[in-house]
Amino acid sequence: MASAASLSLAQTSPVAPAQPEAASVLQDKPGWAARRFAVAAANPLATQAGYDMLRAGGSAVDAAIAVQMVLALVEPQSSGIGGGAFLLHFDGKTTQAFDGRETAPAAATPDLFLQSNGQPLPMRQAIVGGRSVGTPGVVPMLALAHHQHGKLPWAQLFAPAIALARQGFAISPRMATLLAAESALKTDLVAARYFYDANGQAWPAGHILRNPELGAVLERIATEGPSAITSGAVAQAIAAKVQGHVAHPGALTQTDLATYQALERAPLCMVYRVTQVPARNYRLCGMPPPSSGMLAIGQILGTLAHTPAADLPNAEGQPSADWLHLYTEAARLAFADRAQYAADPQFVTAPTGGWQSLLEPHYLAQRAALINTRGPRMQSALPGQPGAQQSGYAPMAAQAEHGTSHISVVDAWGNALAMTTTIEDGWGARLMVNRGVGLEGGFLLNNQLTDFSLAPVGTDGRPVANRVEPGKRPRSSMSPTLVFDADTGELLASVGSPGGAFIIHFTAKTLYGLLHWGLNAQQAINLPNFGAMDELLILEKSRFMPAVVSTLQTRGHKVMEAPLPSGLQAIARTSEGWFGGADPRREGVVRGD
Repeated sequence: MASAASLSLAQTSPVAPAQPEAASVLQDKPGWAARRFAVAAANPLATQAGYDMLRAGGSAVDAAIAVQMVLALVEPQSSGIGGGAFLLHFDGKTTQAFDGRETAPAAATPDLFLQSNGQPLPMRQAIVGGRSVGTPGVVPMLALAHHQHGKLPWAQLFAPAIALARQGFAISPRMATLLAAESALKTDLVAARYFYDANGQAWPAGHILRNPELGAVLERIATEGPSAITSGAVAQAIAAKVQGHVAHPGALTQTDLATYQALERAPLCMVYRVTQVPARNYRLCGMPPPSSGMLAIGQILGTLAHTPAADLPNAEGQPSADWLHLYTEAARLAFADRAQYAADPQFVTAPTGGWQSLLEPHYLAQRAALINTRGPRMQSALPGQPGAQQSGYAPMAAQAEHGTSHISVVDAWGNALAMTTTIEDGWGARLMVNRGVGLEGGFLLNNQLTDFSLAPVGTDGRPVANRVEPGKRPRSSMSPTLVFDADTGELLASVGSPGGAFIIHFTAKTLYGLLHWGLNAQQAINLPNFGAMDELLILEKSRFMPAVVSTLQTRGHKVMEAPLPSGLQAIARTSEGWFGGADPRREGVVRGD
């Protein structure tokens, strides 16, 4: 229900940020109840693979591995073995953060994305080709997590994906929609042969697609472990593909692949108090940097706690204009800090020596005091200073960020995880790896290096914290989140989404719906999407009443309405077990017993 005012503004304002993946048909989702275990993933075939592992006595990690390998086949535009992931795991006592983020090649330099005139490349030009490819990390990370928490044999987890790759699967409506809208993928000969017919037309929904090359590679990984992709013929094919791109060759080598290390980090957690009756203390846990997700979500929610937001109800299925005003201001402040500070902790130092300083209640109260709760929007949102020492870095300029897929799992032993996985932009770098042994298909490579700041220094000449450096992990917005009762330690929910920088907003919205408005997982996911980005307030198209839009504009917000196709997955505890939700904007489902 776009108002005349918003349409008029859209004609004179900047274009809304492009989404990582285009919107497709909405599908009503009922939500799914389970008593013992559940898995939520972005494609029914992937969910089924995870469910089968849980039924066979597998752990949450076992299920996630099976899901990921099927997603590499049936949702190749979003994730796969050529990308990376973050995994948050709870074993009933301890929460761990597994980092499978891609790294910049050893030969990468800060000017990687600069043109001869010193200006950054246009984003679309930076994405396509070998220059943007980082060292893939998802397979080594999953192997690390499986070593600690797997119950089923590693090889068994690959069986569903291998079978589907050989027998074929029906292209889903969403994949067909995105494929039909894609153009750069055709420039890669391997991808063109696989995704298009002899006339160059994208395969339609329902077409049976087989990928024997990916099946063979997965079989090798199942037998040999992650070394099958970090060394040998597969690694050689990856490096050759990256370095051999005609227009934009990259620097990734077999040595980069062989020396990659998945990491285990301490999760970033905060206590979050909800004051509505009955008051309750929650503990929110997410990934630390290089992910900015938990930092930003924690800052948004923590800043809102120092405003009247909690007194504003969710009315008629959507947040009110007053609540959206407060949320937007809190988000603008959080994103200002994100641009200033968030980057790979092996290359930058957190303010005052720890990331927790950005989540301290007294600091967030100072940030909230900058918000005019009843008046107009702030003219500008600047980064804060949580300690006495000023940052030596320049804020990172706003730039596009891209896609992903999310998996949430709880198993019968009380283990749970939230895992967000990605190849970055839809279809990644548009490079499909094939070993050249006569099998069709392969797997796509990420364009993750474009998550670095394309400009290595700011306008004041200071370096940007998230600039390209050899071996560095680019900043991410991925926000896999686990929610606990802070007083008892009981796990309450697993949540996450794809969506580039909007992941932060999608996940924050769902958490607020669960924790403040008493919604179940499906209802919280179904809430209309919104997010503040680059001075714009983007509202999900046709989901907000005209009065909400006009009120926000009156308060000075630069409002635009656009499709915001999140891919949220969530599983939340109930008195009878678990209740899972999947985003109606994508094809995901939940299964459990």
